[in-house]
Amino acid sequence: MTIKIGIPRALLFYQYFPMWKTFFEKLGLQVVVSGHTTKGILEKGARLCVDEACLPVKVAFGHVAELKEADSIFLPRLVSVSPGEYICPKFLGFPDMVKQCAQDLPPLIMTNFNQYRREGDLYAAFSETGRVLGSNPAKVYFAYREALRAHKRHTSLLQRGYMPEDAVKLAGEPPEKGSLEQEDVRSRPVVAVIGHPYNIYDGFISMNLIKRLEKAGFRVVTQDHLSEETLRHHAGRLPKKLFWTLGRNMTGGALHYLSDPGIKGLVHVASFACGPDSMTGELIERFVRRMGGKPFLNLTLDEHTGEAGVVTRLEAFTDMINLRLASGS
Repeated sequence: MTIKIGIPRALLFYQYFPMWKTFFEKLGLQVVVSGHTTKGILEKGARLCVDEACLPVKVAFGHVAELKEADSIFLPRLVSVSPGEYICPKFLGFPDMVKQCAQDLPPLIMTNFNQYRREGDLYAAFSETGRVLGSNPAKVYFAYREALRAHKRHTSLLQRGYMPEDAVKLAGEPPEKGSLEQEDVRSRPVVAVIGHPYNIYDGFISMNLIKRLEKAGFRVVTQDHLSEETLRHHAGRLPKKLFWTLGRNMTGGALHYLSDPGIKGLVHVASFACGPDSMTGELIERFVRRMGGKPFLNLTLDEHTGEAGVVTRLEAFTDMINLRLASGS
């Protein structure tokens, strides 16, 4: 009987799922993923989690609880995904929070992923995961190499303009398939959406922000559509280096899009009670005021945020852009 490894559709799922999925499948395991976020998943997560946690963490708790039928749940302890930088502090403690607060779960695979000192430590994390699963070291190394290829392919598709879920669907296609085919989309006015991936790509958390903008006639780009070099270059304009990888990506992406005359507006999505978001959001707002000229919408979300209020603000934002386009500015 094939062992089932559960992966919650939360947190850095949108960036690293193809890599994790490939690794486990090459080891001969079956990967099961929790469903799309719903109100029920959020409510379940909120009951299990501490009140002080941010919305994405509460949602993540709910997704973990949805995977009780798996044989094991993959909950990596994400310390650092880039040399010299860290991930949000809550990511470090998330596996332990789940272990202490959630009951009747299958065994948790809580491997440390820490590339703070060097990128080569990534293999050590995968090797440890394989050891926990009792896999052959040679097979683990092969699975690791295939996982890196899958991640490179996924990143390439994102940088070509695909959203994560569309990129996952194209994961097994030939490389030439990785170009957007809808020419009419390319002619639309462009709006940049900046935020943590687990906020902007989760339709429930963001209240379908990206789809609403697309339905309103806009093409949407995010910081994940930019290369690592571009993000680092623009984040380097700050007087001091940001040591949060996601915060650095968000700030670098915002500065790039604010400098691009082809971008007609910018939306920043933040989580209430998120410390890093409060700081990077303030930085982005200051640059918006300093550089001027583009409509800007700042959305701060939690489990109590009403959809009607978000829709009203979004309509005002898109109306402002359309008025400017109509006047030729």
